[in-house]
Amino acid sequence: MGCTTERHDHHDVYAAQCPCREVLDLLANKWSALAIGAMEAGPQRFGALQRRLEGISPKVLTSTLRRLEDKGFVDRTVYPAVPLHVEYALTALGRSVAVPLAMLRTWVEDHLDEIRDAEPA
Repeated sequence: MGCTTERHDHHDVYAAQCPCREVLDLLANKWSALAIGAMEAGPQRFGALQRRLEGISPKVLTSTLRRLEDKGFVDRTVYPAVPLHVEYALTALGRSVAVPLAMLRTWVEDHLDEIRDAEPA
């Protein structure tokens, strides 16, 4: 049976209209998975995140952080300093999803050679 937007006991990520798909899309995105991993050690400033996530543009990082914040995975804190000091940190929900995402990142690193060996020459 399909998934609706109401709260209920059963969600089905395979159902076309289930809101689970939006969350899966966000979390399965490489930049989201990497940003969450980069914040596992604690709050990070935007510049530090951009340096850690080599190759991400400021626009994509901003969009990724906003989406993670909108879904409750990340808190954004602005400190009234000159210049403004902004930090991003994982919420409890963000820390809980960091665990399986860390396992996925580690699995990819551990199996990359096997994956490459399986590719056609």
